[in-house]
Amino acid sequence: MNVLVLGGTGAMGLHLTQLLLEKGIVTFVTSRKHRKPDNNLQYIQGDAHNIDFLKNILESNKWDAVVDFMVYNTLTFKERIDLLLNNTKQYIFLSSARIYADSKQPITESSPRLLDVSDDTDYLATDEYALTKARQEDILYNSGYNNWTIIRPYITYSENRLQLGVFEKECWLYRTLHGRTIVFSEDMCKKTTTLTYGLDVSKGIVAVIGNEKALGETFHITTSESKTWGEILAHYLYLLDKHLGYKPKVLLQKLNQFMELRTDCSKYQVLYDRLFHRQFDNSKIDLYVDTNNFINIDEGLKKCLEGFLRNPQFKEISWGQQARMDKTCNEKTPLSEIQGLKQKLKYLVRRYL
Repeated sequence: MNVLVLGGTGAMGLHLTQLLLEKGIVTFVTSRKHRKPDNNLQYIQGDAHNIDFLKNILESNKWDAVVDFMVYNTLTFKERIDLLLNNTKQYIFLSSARIYADSKQPITESSPRLLDVSDDTDYLATDEYALTKARQEDILYNSGYNNWTIIRPYITYSENRLQLGVFEKECWLYRTLHGRTIVFSEDMCKKTTTLTYGLDVSKGIVAVIGNEKALGETFHITTSESKTWGEILAHYLYLLDKHLGYKPKVLLQKLNQFMELRTDCSKYQVLYDRLFHRQFDNSKIDLYVDTNNFINIDEGLKKCLEGFLRNPQFKEISWGQQARMDKTCNEKTPLSEIQGLKQKLKYLVRRYL
């Protein structure tokens, strides 16, 4: 088999690539950076958002499957869908379980989507992530093709990605390791959620690649285990206490205060996902992979956090966000910690004005 992975260098993509190689599948991965090939693994350097680049690689080989981790706006996706579906036996589209509306029952693949049931006209007028993914699913449903499979992962963590509510490690964990206070939502602490290790999600994806029964089907791939965000925060604090020798500081805010830290666009991630109770019924994907064998949340987070702490490497820090949190907590970040004059000024403006 020849499999093309578009944008496969993130939390799931790295694990997926390794699993494909273990099965002896010749794997090609697009990357903006130059990377050295390794046996059955080939890298194609370029921007998969560029339609000329995409057209060239799709038409250069006979692809048994294309796994698409790219993030498109709806119009861009619509412009590319025929190109993608015409040049592979199976197109695997990474959607998101954030598309689901609130549910009192464990969520199945046929549970209502926000796009279909929300009456928030301001929200529906946006192309917010959950709406974007649902609209792109509809493009596939209405494409006239059947050689696609939709995957809906939920919150997926890995050795280089660790989330707390709506915050990535570059926000909450960065603050912790620099002795500053974690700011979190009191309301969110009470909500049930689930986090799934990227390796386990990738096992589910590999299980449907090349499987004709998965064509024209939609699957969410998550662990069946659920915890409250408060329990997840407590587990992080316990692990960090062992590593640092002291328990990190936490400020829990009421929702209206917490929302002041969010931008107009990202507030919907709070309102229409993280404040929902999330529990999933995995019986559909269990026909292909046993989710009961997925690593449990506490053990998985421990493995990944401890792995990260052995050699902490953060991506870009939002100094505007850090400034707002410092202001809330009456804390200061030394300017020597902030790289570049522009970022220093952004921090100072948000922190003191």
